Amino acid sequence: MRRQITEYTSPLDALIALTKQLYSYEIKYQTDSADFFVQYQQGKTDDDEDKFDWASNYRHYLALRQELESKLRNVA
Repeated sequence: MRRQITEYTSPLDALIALTKQLYSYEIKYQTDSADFFVQYQQGKTDDDEDKFDWASNYRHYLALRQELESKLRNVA
């Protein structure tokens, strides 16, 4: 299956989109993304495409959040 790549105009727009995607996984699996990610890293979840995508999106979310927090610290 071919994935569509979406480009965002800002890291904030990307973070918002990722947050929405993570929320849809949380609703579907009735698990918080942070809790899921710990379980995923420990090998305690299935490694199907959905879980792989969820983990990838969460990694991206963490990186973007860190980038934005760093930029905000530099402004203050």
